[in-house]
Amino acid sequence: MLDSIKIKLQYWLPKLALTRLAGWGADKEAGWLTQQVVKLFARYYRVDMQEAQNPDLTSYATFNEFFVRPLRDGARPVVSDANVLALPADGAISQLGLIRDDQIFQAKGHHYSLEALLAGNYQLADTFRNGLFATTYLAPRDYHRVHMPCDGVLREMIYVPGDLFSVNPLTAANVPNLFARNERVICVFDTAFGPMVQILVGATIVGSIENRMGRHRNPAARRHHQALDLPGGRRRRGGDAGKRRRDGPL
Repeated sequence: MLDSIKIKLQYWLPKLALTRLAGWGADKEAGWLTQQVVKLFARYYRVDMQEAQNPDLTSYATFNEFFVRPLRDGARPVVSDANVLALPADGAISQLGLIRDDQIFQAKGHHYSLEALLAGNYQLADTFRNGLFATTYLAPRDYHRVHMPCDGVLREMIYVPGDLFSVNPLTAANVPNLFARNERVICVFDTAFGPMVQILVGATIVGSIENRMGRHRNPAARRHHQALDLPGGRRRRGGDAGKRRRDGPL
């Protein structure tokens, strides 16, 4: 019953307005109030600050500064074997497996199409038919930076407008086409393993992504796909590829 109510709220609540409001607050330097919010969040979600580069909760000027905190050196050793992919994010792999023709498994009873995930780019989708995929879920307590699983060269980056449903096991099991309907940034790489796509998906309250290519935010008027400017250059395995912020839309 409670889960049913939570899912209905996902459709009824003004997700964009809530995300903008949260972003406004998360970027504010509110002194003692920011410190209290950070402490409450860390306590409620049991954030392990001993892994952080800066474990002092009172030292973060804004909530977003805390939310995208870097880890201390050595906290996450990167695999050195060039034939092995590194885990790109500090979360749980919620799904992993084969792309069966054009279909990607979301949760029991739910699949979504590769072409829909890639914003209708059928030529790009053809490249990955019958390939492999992994979906990584970042919980609120996790380290919210994304890294490169291998060396690669960024070839294309595309902003895709969309909804802002929460992304968690409950919504994955109950919201059809969740990852293909939420706002996202698609990053296409050339690697020694072949072409690779890394997709950073927005969600309610977590709707802004900052990366080495610069932060990209979606003003309300921007409703269309947009190719984003590329800086070029190689990305190294384990290198910082992006941050998911408590913020407004992408």
